[in-house]
Amino acid sequence: MKLSLNTLFATVLLAGGTSAFAASSVDLTVKGLITPSACTPALSNSGSVDYGKISAKDLNVDQVTPLTEQTVQLTVTCDAATLMALDADDNRAGSNYGGDISEFGLGLVNGTQKLGAMGLSLNTPIADGVEGRTIASVDGGVTWVNERSLTPDNLISVADTAVATPIPVQVLTSDLIVSPKIAPSSQLTLTNEVAIDGSVTVTVRYL
Repeated sequence: MKLSLNTLFATVLLAGGTSAFAASSVDLTVKGLITPSACTPALSNSGSVDYGKISAKDLNVDQVTPLTEQTVQLTVTCDAATLMALDADDNRAGSNYGGDISEFGLGLVNGTQKLGAMGLSLNTPIADGVEGRTIASVDGGVTWVNERSLTPDNLISVADTAVATPIPVQVLTSDLIVSPKIAPSSQLTLTNEVAIDGSVTVTVRYL
């Protein structure tokens, strides 16, 4: 459930001029930075959260059934203090029950029925031994706001307690709270055992 990214994405800019006559050439500019610092994310228990067997009779018929929140420890270790953020990709995209864009899917039943959804949030971040706070950006790091939730469409970074701006960090630790819910049983075919199949890839992005 973890990947590390050790190079920045290159930005490709296609530039063309406009004039009374059509240009016979166009410039391609490729930009980017190679960072000397690499960061590696890790999750306790190998990133595995297991709810065991849940009886279908214990599920709500006409409303979602929240499962008990579980916590795994997230650690990001960098070679040196680095400006970075975390990005989460839903490996079960399209299976999110309810369609909340801030949540992740739990897989499909019979290929069509959405089993449920789960939220992820970071709690008590510690940046190089000092308690900080989590901030999020939905525009690729241009602007930041206070936010705990790690979603498929945001970046999460850490700031000090004064300003919502990412700070360089060498070692970041945080509780990662997993909050799943199961769809109403009336909308699921549960004649056989069904696997809860959530999968999220957490990646370091360099700022």
